[in-house]
Amino acid sequence: MAEQTAIFAGGCFWCMVQPFDQYPGVKSVVSGYTGGHVANPTYAQVSSGTTGHTEAVKITFDPDQLSYAQLVDIYWQVADPTDAMGQFQDRGDNYRPVIFVNSEKQRQIAEKSKAQLAASGKFTKPIVTQIESAQPFYAAEDYHQDFYKKNPERYAMEEEGGRAEYQKKFWGR
Repeated sequence: MAEQTAIFAGGCFWCMVQPFDQYPGVKSVVSGYTGGHVANPTYAQVSSGTTGHTEAVKITFDPDQLSYAQLVDIYWQVADPTDAMGQFQDRGDNYRPVIFVNSEKQRQIAEKSKAQLAASGKFTKPIVTQIESAQPFYAAEDYHQDFYKKNPERYAMEEEGGRAEYQKKFWGR
């Protein structure tokens, strides 16, 4: 089967690369911006909150090795689905949790997974992650790509913002 893409927003895109990058079948994870009204936005524009974009990652994957449903399951473990106003230390609309779907099949898988998560009783708050149609995705500047590899100390500081505690509390990771 041909490679496919998945787009997830879950706070700072620096912290969304490594959790997906480690899985067999993942060909690339690109940090970028989507969902806004400005073509080819810069990091400064997006962080100003005026473009409507959300920081996200675009994952290219081999569905024969890793399914879209598996990627959605990984997503729930790295992005707090109960926080609509950002993720961990990252606050604001450009950090909101969103699954951007590329097809009706992806939408069905994401909606089913979200409903299962809500019914699981794992969370006491409602699941507020949005599921939206994919919009143009713009790769972020080069210095944002593979940030966890290029800047391990800064990445470790960002990770201290609550994501690790979330993963341990809800997923035992």
